[in-house]
Amino acid sequence: SHHCPHCEEIFPFLSKLKIHLKIHTGENRYSYTDGGKNFTTSKALTVHQRVHTGEKPYSCSSCAASFSLMCNIKRHECIHTEEKPYSCSDCGKSFSRLGHLKTHEQKHTGEKPYSCSDCVKCFPTSTRLKFHQRTHTGEKPYSCSDCAASFSLWCNLKRHERIHTGEKPDHCTDCEKRFYRLGHLKRHQCIHKGEKPQQFSQTS
Repeated sequence: SHHCPHCEEIFPFLSKLKIHLKIHTGENRYSYTDGGKNFTTSKALTVHQRVHTGEKPYSCSSCAASFSLMCNIKRHECIHTEEKPYSCSDCGKSFSRLGHLKTHEQKHTGEKPYSCSDCVKCFPTSTRLKFHQRTHTGEKPYSCSDCAASFSLWCNLKRHERIHTGEKPDHCTDCEKRFYRLGHLKRHQCIHKGEKPQQFSQTS
């Protein structure tokens, strides 16, 4: 093994250590003029350039999806294979992504390490905290291309766009009536069950 003299990192190969040392020395041989960024390897530069060119050389053999990184297509392919290699040791539930497992495990531990600096609320992930903070800042980064509406969450924009496209992905199995919101479908299904319609969350 090879130890970095500047930090605690350990590498199995000398070549990996040499690449790592460039972080400390500031040596970046590969630069990208359009982005103004420097990279320690030509491979890292090539991957970064895809951000600007939009190149996605890795295509899924099961659908039309394509990706700029090999790791992303491997993760995507789990959708088709239904492979879920990450299992929860507490309840046995399985997940296709390690990140999803980590988030799930916090339901058992109750851990919420990310706290909002504007109020007393805490969250299990930094992503959920980021979404919450938009309620304080009023930030709505997702805009509709057909009208002036904007949203704080991407999923809300996608649901809104169905108004323009007419898409209704949720359908009733009893009468085949279709709805563009799951909450509307649930309220409709109460008719078939003979139940009193309830108010469902707008995020359904």
